[in-house]
Amino acid sequence: MKTILWSATRIGILGILTMFIACGKATNTGTITCTDVSVANDSVVLLNFASANSLHPVKDTSGLYYQIVTQGTGPTPNDNSTIFVTYKGVLMNGTIFDSTSNPAKTGFLLGTLISGWRIGLPKIQAGGEIKLLIPSHFGYGCTGNEPFVPSNAPLYFDVNLVTVQ
Repeated sequence: MKTILWSATRIGILGILTMFIACGKATNTGTITCTDVSVANDSVVLLNFASANSLHPVKDTSGLYYQIVTQGTGPTPNDNSTIFVTYKGVLMNGTIFDSTSNPAKTGFLLGTLISGWRIGLPKIQAGGEIKLLIPSHFGYGCTGNEPFVPSNAPLYFDVNLVTVQ
């Protein structure tokens, strides 16, 4: 009787553990459990970064902050657009984690990029420049993009939208 009870308890515990693991966030390397920071929680950090870097952003209804430097005059991108850009991505501590000055090396489908770009880039047209202050939820979230972007990292991007196709 004790053996049956012990086996049933072990099966129950394994079931509970499996349920918690299955509720984690899926990644290319498996399933991990993490919690995204709310958009509102990143606002103070983003606004402090903006102030320290002489930026004057506007807040989108999503919680993303942006500053249009140049509107541009070409087509406006949407999720189905292929975009060619130059950009610099910066962590809140000032570390540049990604950049390119050669738009020929880009050619990204906007709909496959982080939500912060999908929200921000349609605010300008080809030929435009925008500065994006992205809450971690609209960046790489709680999983991050190691080794370059830690988990729950708000991001700053300076993006020149060169061409929209």
